[in-house]
Amino acid sequence: MKLFTRLALVTGVAAITALSPASSQTVADESTPEAALDIPGGGQLLAKPNDPNVRRATAVVNGEIITGTDVDHRLALIVAANNDQLPPEEIERFRAQILTNLIDESLQIQEAAANEVEVTNEEVDQYFVRVAEQNFRKTVPETEAYLASKGSSIATLKRQIKAELSWNRLLSRNVRPFINVSDDEVNAIIQRINTTKGTTEYRLGEIYLSATPENQEQVFANARKILEQIQQGGSFTAYARQFSEASTAAVGGDLGWVRLEQLPQSLATAAAEMSSNEIVAVPAPGGISLLLLIDRRQVATSDPRDSTLSLKQIAISFPAGSTEAQAAPMVKRFSEETQKIRGCGAADDVAKTLGADVVNRDSLRVRDLPGPLQQIMLDLPIGQSTPPYGSMADGVRVFVLCGRDAPESATQESFDEVMSRLEDERTNKRARLYLRDLRRDAIVEYN
Repeated sequence: MKLFTRLALVTGVAAITALSPASSQTVADESTPEAALDIPGGGQLLAKPNDPNVRRATAVVNGEIITGTDVDHRLALIVAANNDQLPPEEIERFRAQILTNLIDESLQIQEAAANEVEVTNEEVDQYFVRVAEQNFRKTVPETEAYLASKGSSIATLKRQIKAELSWNRLLSRNVRPFINVSDDEVNAIIQRINTTKGTTEYRLGEIYLSATPENQEQVFANARKILEQIQQGGSFTAYARQFSEASTAAVGGDLGWVRLEQLPQSLATAAAEMSSNEIVAVPAPGGISLLLLIDRRQVATSDPRDSTLSLKQIAISFPAGSTEAQAAPMVKRFSEETQKIRGCGAADDVAKTLGADVVNRDSLRVRDLPGPLQQIMLDLPIGQSTPPYGSMADGVRVFVLCGRDAPESATQESFDEVMSRLEDERTNKRARLYLRDLRRDAIVEYN
């Protein structure tokens, strides 16, 4: 990091000054390089030079080394998640946060081991297979090659997985059993849900950064930079997993469905005024939260966006290197022909004429579609197609609506679901306190 480099240079100058003879007052002839450096003849090195093949530690956490390579590999994941467009001036800022995350992971793994909570390599490997398939849509060998091409490695992902599994298993044994939620509390919430039927629930994502009066300015600056990167196309889920200090980091910061009265006042006020997919920075108890509004719905009320669709997707792609001017005639013909479709039975013939691909999609919820398509699908007559949708990079497609089933009557949370939700909330709060205590007791040496 720039800061560490600067400190290292200052230390080096100080060391040379200390080794110079204090009694010497000779003014060197600056025209002679040897004289300017004041190198005595016949001298010898008093210590071995640094071995470039030895990885130096960035921090040592209770005796466990975190190297600069560890930080580099984790940083590469963040850069990749931002389509390799992370501004160079932000790299060092993110390095500091990544180092903090790696220290926390070390503490979590160490605490789990101290309590004889074991996570085997086989379990980590099995979880990694799911991550490769779901997050990267690749096989394990393909994911390994992809990460290596980005300057990262599967080792850094597996370390993060091991920390999450170890921490969750430790909480399940040492924290969750001591969380008490009474039947009266659950019944009171169910009664409140019944009386608030029709009011709004919000599905939110959160990246929480804790702050103290001493570091608040720096933490808030980091939050603003993360916010800017996400607004410019960065992955909220990826940033949440890497930077959020809440236990929901493991699920990409997803808070699930909540009502405003369940949130701290500052978050509730912000959520009430947000639009879908908007992200804002909000002061929160003990720090700052980056809040993302994923969706909203009415409590215990059917939502048309929960309707399920049966579709046919007709898509064309453009040859590599095509310009918009070259693609325009293709898009015009594609639009004209697909708008003539009347009934799903005709979709395959039209696609064949256009040389387009056809994919059948069933049981797709309206709310799972991109925002611009949701209302179109609710208004579209059965058997007709949407306007063309897409881009030069991803190709252009239309969706032919073959069927639309209205949502079932809304069902409210069951007693067990409410109980589980309250237990999760209290476990998460205890987990933050647990990690805070581990940080306070840790011996961390920085280089």
